[in-house]
Amino acid sequence: MSVTFRRPRRAALLLLGLTAVATARATSAPGDGEWPARPIKVLVPYVAGGPVDNVTRMVMEVAAKSLKQPIVIENKPGANTQVATAQLARSAADGYTFGVVPAAYTTNLVLSDRLPYKSSDLAAVSHMVDIPLFLYTSATTPARNTKEFVAWAKQRSVSYASTGAGSTGHLLGEMLAMSAGLKGAHVAYNGSAQLMPDLVAGRVDYIFDPASGGMPQVKAGKLKVLAVSLPLRCLCAPDVPTMAESGYPDIVQSSWIGLMAPAGTPKPIVDRMSAEIAKVIRSPEMTQRLQALGFGPAGSTPTGFQALMDRDRSAYAAIVRKANISLER
Repeated sequence: MSVTFRRPRRAALLLLGLTAVATARATSAPGDGEWPARPIKVLVPYVAGGPVDNVTRMVMEVAAKSLKQPIVIENKPGANTQVATAQLARSAADGYTFGVVPAAYTTNLVLSDRLPYKSSDLAAVSHMVDIPLFLYTSATTPARNTKEFVAWAKQRSVSYASTGAGSTGHLLGEMLAMSAGLKGAHVAYNGSAQLMPDLVAGRVDYIFDPASGGMPQVKAGKLKVLAVSLPLRCLCAPDVPTMAESGYPDIVQSSWIGLMAPAGTPKPIVDRMSAEIAKVIRSPEMTQRLQALGFGPAGSTPTGFQALMDRDRSAYAAIVRKANISLER
């Protein structure tokens, strides 16, 4: 004898309601209700006032209005972004702490086996912008282009600056020194805002840096811009030749800025934050603002950003081997 139990209609409706509630709570941090229910913190790995900090503040100011919660920027410079990234990796995976990473994040993974975090400690959220890097020197340098700069630099010991050991600017500076046969030293800073006065004064001789960092100084007559490290000229500075046009076809690399979260952050929260960032960056107003500063708007999915980081990690590994760079010595 078989017996069939029928679930009462009321019980079925109750189960359906509970399932919907559980799904809604998947986008929430424990005990906080619907996400976001309180202010969100975004860690920036450089001092305030530099290109990465400025872009982050521009984007997050608009995103905060859409999310209806304040987004607090916390600057944590040091160790070529490792200080901020380590703090992000240790943060609660509740959707209330995110962190900005530049391309230096992937170079760190290549350069060191002793990082205070692993790539598995973090989750990709969004590739925010691309950053063309320009070759700058002081206006006092007696050179009008890259060829003349190299000829001048070969007659002395020169130094080049970057926003940290292992940063994209560091790698490009080293590649130019190797390709041109220059002798000198690398000087690491905690951000563009700190190094720019020394470059203007001629205390360091050259740098690869974004348009937003150096172009205002070029317009003010304090710096010279010699080339850009892109395959083609940048729309933001069409008169500036590429490094390939200047005689260095191997020096082709740009940087980028992305957003990450602690590993384990609920996927619905990561996806929501990624969608909000993309919406802000792809808006006509923000696109225009970013392009005017020399940035290439992106706004990717988490999957797209992770793919970019994986590709760059392989590319940077090849550059590091060629330049024989290590953070361990």
